[in-house]
Amino acid sequence: MAEIIFHHYDTSPFSEKVRLMFGIKGLAWRSVIQPVIMPKPDLIPLTGGYRRIPVMQIGADVWCDTQAILAELERRYPDPPVVRGADWAVNLFADRIWFQACVAVIFAEIGDNIPREFAEDREKLSGRPFDVAAMKAAAPFAAAQWRAYAAWLEQGLTDDFLGGASPSLADVAAWMNVWWTGGAAAKQMAELLTGFERTKAWADRIRAIGHGTRSELAPGDAVKAALSTEPEPARCDPNDPSGLKAGDPVVVMADDYGRDPNEGVLVGLTPDEVTIAREAPEVGKVHVHFPRAGYVVARR
Repeated sequence: MAEIIFHHYDTSPFSEKVRLMFGIKGLAWRSVIQPVIMPKPDLIPLTGGYRRIPVMQIGADVWCDTQAILAELERRYPDPPVVRGADWAVNLFADRIWFQACVAVIFAEIGDNIPREFAEDREKLSGRPFDVAAMKAAAPFAAAQWRAYAAWLEQGLTDDFLGGASPSLADVAAWMNVWWTGGAAAKQMAELLTGFERTKAWADRIRAIGHGTRSELAPGDAVKAALSTEPEPARCDPNDPSGLKAGDPVVVMADDYGRDPNEGVLVGLTPDEVTIAREAPEVGKVHVHFPRAGYVVARR
């Protein structure tokens, strides 16, 4: 099996979810550090337009969005099992609702020190102003929501992890927001976790898991890895209610932010994943995988 190549940067909260998954499953992986802001000249040829971080690459197959990345890791490396019960619903809640509370809490604290280039980049990504004053105004309300979500975590920790004796995807999803807030706004984090002793002990256990075995890889070498291999076969469900079929020209985009259109030929369609084939001189033919939940796929 080709090696796991992970495109990320160290302060990315969504990347931390995948790094923790690597740790839980004891995986070796190649770390490719990508820029925090655009341009990303060694990433866009692989994805076809998708610019969000992280991205996972195995040979000439590329997975966009942590939902698709985590699902693929669970499929390829089922031991130990991580996804249980309604974990995917918890994951979507953590990605969207809890994450937005984090944004207001964190940037109300550090927003005045953010470089203008970062703010402008995030305005383009989100499609709305990067308004620090508005975040400061919203911060007290967001903090109350953040603490309410953390209280659910506290109540759910009747064992070492939300998943019981071993961590589940719910732990991975919740950890992202606790890790990011603690790293970026430590004082606020301490206040928000006041009295939540089980959560504090859980955070120590999660942190001790680590990130698996990491080794660095140059971005250009990741591009070469795609060019030197062929993508794996994909499957299209002929009964998908969308009516889309293998070979259809399609466009795929996120439905929340970072709605850059990703165009290609449909080669894979399941209830939880859509895969498009595309070609570029730098990478040759690649298959790019996206989740169905949270994404729009339409005939072009």
